[in-house]
Amino acid sequence: MKQSWSVKELTEFVADSVQNARQGSAPFYHLQFDRVFPSDFYAEMLRTMPDDNDYRPMSGKSKMGSSRPDGKPTRTKIDLFPEYIRHLPAEKVAVWDVVGRVLRSEKVKSALIQKLGPGLEERFGKDFHGVGMYPVPILTRDIPGYRVFKHTDSLWKGITVQLYLPADDSNRNVGTIFHERLPDGTKPKRMRMPFAPNSGYAFAVWNDTWHSADPVGPEVRTRDSILLTYFVDRGIWRTLRNRARRVGNFLLNELRSLKRS
Repeated sequence: MKQSWSVKELTEFVADSVQNARQGSAPFYHLQFDRVFPSDFYAEMLRTMPDDNDYRPMSGKSKMGSSRPDGKPTRTKIDLFPEYIRHLPAEKVAVWDVVGRVLRSEKVKSALIQKLGPGLEERFGKDFHGVGMYPVPILTRDIPGYRVFKHTDSLWKGITVQLYLPADDSNRNVGTIFHERLPDGTKPKRMRMPFAPNSGYAFAVWNDTWHSADPVGPEVRTRDSILLTYFVDRGIWRTLRNRARRVGNFLLNELRSLKRS
């Protein structure tokens, strides 16, 4: 990795990637990203991927549909906050701490809010710029058997971003599927985001943003990605809830680390 890639420079690079994203209006307003991170830094991300036992199962509603018949979770995660990744080897912390800081930055958030303006205005109105957004980036790992039934995200969320982290193009078919909501209530598949290296998508969460993922087959070893969720940070209750979730997840992570040691 080039030593010149500071957090500031990487933040500017990612924000520029957002600004240069391709825009789509169907089946709902969304963005598609290419080359989210500099190529050499992306290579370092792949090289320093955490081991399977560094991840923990998803919890709450996020784990629905993500367990195999044998009970093994098919989606696991690592929250990209300093208090979660501190148990990783120092070489890996050096990379993933930077990724977390970049994705939690105000500059990246501002770029997403600006670029997703049409979708955010549909939900929040013309004053959408004043709606608080609390970023939570998590590194996720899916294994064969994982799937997501078509759904819209919880309205606790304001923006959903997924950044794909494959090493090559061999499994482009396991990307997220967008659905159109028809007047008769059916929701057919309309487009699939290709699971391509250093790519991704984003949309403003609303009641028409239906999406899913087909079952991951045995030909896929892992389906790695970053989920960057911006929770609506408006009002005392929502603000306290967002901070309390981070504290609660931290305690669960520490308990898991103690059991492993």
